[in-house]
Amino acid sequence: MRIKILLTFAFSALLLSSCVVMSKKKYQKLLSDQDSLSGGWGTAQVKIESLEEEMARLKRDTANLHQKVSGLNKELDDLRGNYATLRSNSSSEINKLSADLKRREQRLKEVEDMIKKRDEASNALKNKLQKALLGFQDKGLTVEMRDGKVYVSLTDKLLFASGSIVIDERGKQALHELAVILNTQPEINIAVEGHTDNQRVVNLGQIKDNWDLSVLRATSVVRFLTTEQKISPNRIIATGKGEYQPISSDNSADARSKNRRIEIVLSPKLDELYNLLN
Repeated sequence: MRIKILLTFAFSALLLSSCVVMSKKKYQKLLSDQDSLSGGWGTAQVKIESLEEEMARLKRDTANLHQKVSGLNKELDDLRGNYATLRSNSSSEINKLSADLKRREQRLKEVEDMIKKRDEASNALKNKLQKALLGFQDKGLTVEMRDGKVYVSLTDKLLFASGSIVIDERGKQALHELAVILNTQPEINIAVEGHTDNQRVVNLGQIKDNWDLSVLRATSVVRFLTTEQKISPNRIIATGKGEYQPISSDNSADARSKNRRIEIVLSPKLDELYNLLN
């Protein structure tokens, strides 16, 4: 507004300083020019004010952006720190897991070696027993290896008279040959299992059922091996399985005969293996 007044004053001074009498037409033109200049100036003022407002807004936006950038840089620094910590911890954890894996692999190898030795010992024992007991294999005696254990199976007709729990002389001879080898193998554990067929026990005095018969026959064998053949009682146990682990489910006379048996289960002591597994 002040500039407008100055322009008007300058314009008036120009008129007064001129000695030439100005025509009405020129005067009108000068007035028109004055109005045009005043209008242009007003438009310029509006644009200047608009630009100043835009500049102020841009300054505010710039300040906000700087603040956001600062916050993002802080988050980035935190993430880098967390990543470095995580990487350090991960490396430590990976090293720990790697060491644990190596220990487990070593332990597994030791267990595998122990099982291999056990199987080799059992197989050697089986071969030795088969050779020693060859004369009884056509009389109902078999020797086989299952799950790392040696099974010496003797049918009841090789050991006992029908319905009896007293070992006959032929049975004692077979058990004697077995005991000779077992006494040279103190590292072998012995389990004597009595098995029967599924026929009901009748007229056997105090023997009430097949459970009784299977247990008493097993204990008769254990008693003979420990008292007469001097096998240490600490390495031998007796169990009765009754009729519940048959070789054959057929109910024929031949199948029932196979099911009536004593199984002597021989297995190497596994103390070292158990220690490895615990």
